[in-house]
Amino acid sequence: MTPDRTDPEGAIARAAALYSNWGRWGEDDVLGTLNFLDAQKRRAAAALVRRGVSFSLAQSFDMNGPQKGWRRRTNPVHTMLDTGTDAALGLQGFPHGLGGADDVIAMPLQCSTQWDGLGHIFDHGKAWNGRDAARTVTSEGDVVTGIEHMAPHVAGRGVLLDVGRVIGAGGELPDGFPITEAHLAATAEAHGVTVGRGDLVLVRTGQLARARREGWGEYAGGPAPGLSFTSAGWMHANEIAAIATDTWGFEVRPNEFDHAFQPLHQVAIPNMGLLIGEMWDLDALAADCAADGAYAFWLTAAPLPITGAVGSPINPIAVK
Repeated sequence: MTPDRTDPEGAIARAAALYSNWGRWGEDDVLGTLNFLDAQKRRAAAALVRRGVSFSLAQSFDMNGPQKGWRRRTNPVHTMLDTGTDAALGLQGFPHGLGGADDVIAMPLQCSTQWDGLGHIFDHGKAWNGRDAARTVTSEGDVVTGIEHMAPHVAGRGVLLDVGRVIGAGGELPDGFPITEAHLAATAEAHGVTVGRGDLVLVRTGQLARARREGWGEYAGGPAPGLSFTSAGWMHANEIAAIATDTWGFEVRPNEFDHAFQPLHQVAIPNMGLLIGEMWDLDALAADCAADGAYAFWLTAAPLPITGAVGSPINPIAVK
């Protein structure tokens, strides 16, 4: 059903009530939908490795990224602390000819391929599981659901839904295209794959391929294909552990209301407890899936255990 464009507040409230997982895993839960991904699911997923071919699903972390400074999000700044020049000139002070190089990187945790943690988005002052946002994420960071809690858990059955290839033209969806439950179901059917409990779902729109061909443009925050607000029910009903896209903001932009900002985030993160990934590079994996017809694979995508962080850069690895 198409949402009422004039009533984002009502639509968000209704969806939050329908798809809430508050209390489902106890009042102290810090994992949200990752609870669906258990040891049995991982054992089954390991059997998907047949050929041993692996794919990094990360964009580069460098100054050539898409960020433009919105809310102080910048591209990574990489600085050398020690170099081969220092070593060759004898400036390092090490004995017997030893030399070395060291470096440092400064970056927002959500400037490239990343996970949104459970402390990233609030709904009317409430964080995941109904907690008070003011007491959950403070100047000390996310003191309850910091992304470090997820570090051991994000590994299991990955499923690629290449909506760009199945629904789009030339493998790409146009900006502003809302991916509905019907599109997701049709894509899964076309791929001969199922989506269910504990899956790590990857949705390819093709926007990243377009940005690489034509330039970043408005990739960071501008119009984009993405998940429709109406897809919340599909994500909830299928009990997926996580979902990620090749776009900056996961959901369709502009959003499907006259005046709204990331309404699907507002339902999915604080109410469903859903782990959301953004800016994943799915193109090489998608080409391989199209070639061999296998759209399910082993996927590991652990966040860095940065204490109190509400997001984390990652280098997801898919193995087939």
